[in-house]
Amino acid sequence: MLGVLRRKAISSASFTSCVRKSLHTVRPAVCKSRIPSAAAEEISLLTRQCGHVRNFNQLVLPGCSSNLRPERAVTNLFSSPTLSNWSRPFCANSGDTVDAVVPYMGESISDGTLAKFLKNVGDRVEVDEPIAQIETDKVTIDVTSPEAGVIQKFIAKEGDTVEPGNKVAIISKSGEGVEHVAPSEKSSEKVAPAAEDKKEEKAKPQVETTPVKEKPKGSSPPPPKRSPTELQLPPKERERRVPMTRLRKRVATRLKDSQNTFALLTTFNEVDMTNLMKLRSDYKDAFFEKHGVKLGFMSGFVKAAVSALQNQPIVNAVIDGDDIIYRDYIDISIAVGTPKGLVVPVIRNAEQMNFAEIEKTINSLAKKANDGSISIDEMAGGSFTISNGGVYGSLISTPIINPPQSAILGMHSIVSRPMVVGGNIVPRPMMYIALTYDHRLIDGREAVFFLRRIKDVVEDPRRLLLDV
Repeated sequence: MLGVLRRKAISSASFTSCVRKSLHTVRPAVCKSRIPSAAAEEISLLTRQCGHVRNFNQLVLPGCSSNLRPERAVTNLFSSPTLSNWSRPFCANSGDTVDAVVPYMGESISDGTLAKFLKNVGDRVEVDEPIAQIETDKVTIDVTSPEAGVIQKFIAKEGDTVEPGNKVAIISKSGEGVEHVAPSEKSSEKVAPAAEDKKEEKAKPQVETTPVKEKPKGSSPPPPKRSPTELQLPPKERERRVPMTRLRKRVATRLKDSQNTFALLTTFNEVDMTNLMKLRSDYKDAFFEKHGVKLGFMSGFVKAAVSALQNQPIVNAVIDGDDIIYRDYIDISIAVGTPKGLVVPVIRNAEQMNFAEIEKTINSLAKKANDGSISIDEMAGGSFTISNGGVYGSLISTPIINPPQSAILGMHSIVSRPMVVGGNIVPRPMMYIALTYDHRLIDGREAVFFLRRIKDVVEDPRRLLLDV
């Protein structure tokens, strides 16, 4: 009985080995005839991502008969570190080095200009530390380091036009491979050509020549003397040409488009600032103690503009083709002059704010505008603009509309002037205000009523409480 069982086990083992040999013989012929070349390339790429597949034959290939090979579950298919890097769109990690790239700059901005580098090659940087600045049409954006390390190399140059995702610098995590150029090497490179030139000059023989007094026949006559009345232009050496920044070019384009599109007209009025100044003087300490922000004149004019826009909604509207868009919200833009150019941050839903909220918003936006950290969303939109040229000492001006708006209010400096009050001549702090509006949409009647409402509210702020 035991002998019979041994013979059966041996025969079954030999049968299995024969079947395996036949399968190995048949398998390549079947797969080769049914796998196109493109599929083979895809399979070769796929196998690189398979973490636990022992044999290439364990994968069921497209077009092959699946009954000739056992199917096995493929585990860890997407465990490659390459795929994990896809979750970081603004850096490319390749071992010890990582790339610092241009970040997303906003929906309406497709490119920018690399203004300057804030670091040098070989400098140590931390995570999210700015290494370069990019100027766009609206804001300045920082390129930050995705990892802590040492700057190994700069890919782009200052002045290059870059797009989101472009490489700017290579950061070495360990600090290896950084080329340090000593100052002596730079100076030696500059001095060497000069030394060679001096040697060449010494090598040339000096030949003594006697001065020739005779004038050559082909000599040009002396230039004619200019008359005292003729205009003498300064030499070109006293001029310098500097390229415009993207922000300045954008401002210039928008203001010229506004001048070419709108039928601009400006109306003026003057405001007695006595009551508003007294209100500020009486309550500025209590206001600061409670709200933590100083009480200024801008919040009073914003509240007055909100009241005027509610009384004259056409000033808050805009022309769009053959239609008029009436806005049921009031977003007031505040023009802020910065060292890099004019920016216009927006106070959202100003009709829902009190004096303290307006002052806090203005201070926050002005601070961001001056240090360059203001975002594009904080400057987008706006239905009406207030420009305060009085902070620079302007007495009167005609502001230009900020598209796509239809009007802009200009504030000016406060000057003590003699005014007739109650039949007597008394000194009063006066301010000229100007309203530039699109005469295609707004008639002179609405514009004058609008400016008159601002004058009434500023001269008597109690109207805001009583809504009269």
